[in-house]
Amino acid sequence: MSPSLADRGQLIRNVPVLGGLDDIEDVVRDFVRRNRPIARVVMAPSAFEPAAHPESILMRAKRLGLIVSRLPSLESGDVPSLTPVDVEDLLLRPSENIDYTLLEALVKNKAIIVTGGGGSIGLEICERVVKFGVAKLLVIDNSEPALRAAMESLAARATSATIEGRIANVRDRNRILQLINEFKPNIVFHAAALKHVPILERDWSEAVKTNIFGSINVADAALCSGAAAMVMISTDKAIEPVSMLGLTKRFAEMYCQALDHDLATQMGGKSRMRLISVRFGNVLASNGSVVPKFKAQIEAGGPVTVTHPDMVRYFMTIREACDLVITAAAHALTSTRRDVSVYVLNMGQPVKIVDLAERMIRLSGLQPGQDIEIAFIGVRPGERLNEILFASEEPTIDIGIAGIMAAKPNEPPMRTVRKWIEALEQATAEDDRAAIRIILKDAVPEFGPRAA
Repeated sequence: MSPSLADRGQLIRNVPVLGGLDDIEDVVRDFVRRNRPIARVVMAPSAFEPAAHPESILMRAKRLGLIVSRLPSLESGDVPSLTPVDVEDLLLRPSENIDYTLLEALVKNKAIIVTGGGGSIGLEICERVVKFGVAKLLVIDNSEPALRAAMESLAARATSATIEGRIANVRDRNRILQLINEFKPNIVFHAAALKHVPILERDWSEAVKTNIFGSINVADAALCSGAAAMVMISTDKAIEPVSMLGLTKRFAEMYCQALDHDLATQMGGKSRMRLISVRFGNVLASNGSVVPKFKAQIEAGGPVTVTHPDMVRYFMTIREACDLVITAAAHALTSTRRDVSVYVLNMGQPVKIVDLAERMIRLSGLQPGQDIEIAFIGVRPGERLNEILFASEEPTIDIGIAGIMAAKPNEPPMRTVRKWIEALEQATAEDDRAAIRIILKDAVPEFGPRAA
């Protein structure tokens, strides 16, 4: 099938073009009558262009009971093979063009550590650096099942890299210092974090211990080990935060910025370690993402639960997010600009969650409001209707790389940050919620009242 009228009646490698996309039902019925039933639809990369109406193809194929597969783009670097078409493939704007030669130059023959390597983002970073030729990879995770699954996934890949997995909690300062110093990494990607907004609103101390103290431990260990860079995975919720997730990530950003600034001052124009943070929003198909939740609710017959009709979020794929994270690291290590330490990924236009739910229902061959109901359950603690990418006092910087912007540093001096850290240590040891709020509100004045 081809959308081009010029292809009708033509042969492609001796396979006839039988019609256009509107003819799929007739063609399927015709082949059933010939006792040659069609079982699969294969979508080429061009079929995902907006003009090809990929949603219509998927909906029609599902109604006909056909398996839908896709061929990867030859430019992606993936081995050509048929893979399932996911709803996520149709939800986003086209991905940014990634300079894979830049990523390979950064990673090839290097030693790299990924904390939280058993999670969605961490594992994807592991898989990407393996693809780009890492020599040694250390995967750190606090969850034994997640670490085991990650190691099995990485072992299945054809690679000459030495890959090791170790159980460790980023809160355990001595353990993290020992592991990272022994490994002597070139780059540390810090993806370990507590991330579920409503849970962290109940347990502020736990958010501080992992997202703040854990990040400090990883940053300090990376510095002590002689690493060239530490890259912290941050979030768009860190900007003018209203949740404990956003607030603790913002504080961790501030520590990394302050340390990066101090190193620049000490080293002058000489080469020195870089500490950067990369912010982005929701990642499709990641653990805790709304898309897998909606899929399960649709498969169960509904209802699909949405918090608020005006709730809006940014989305991107795991692959694109991780490739851009590595790209940001490459920029930090090779650019002459040394005043950039917070990078923000371009996630296109934000998506209205109710529109996402309706679209997923339709892509499943069903009708919202008829076959599947949508129920609004109310905004949860720590949530806001819209996410933002830059604080009002953070001037943006164009770094000349598609898909990435940067924020001009606006960090307090390290001596001030360390005073807050000392106070937080005591407050969390006593699980003193009021004291935690006072300290973090002092550190991040724009901390919104809705997180209280």
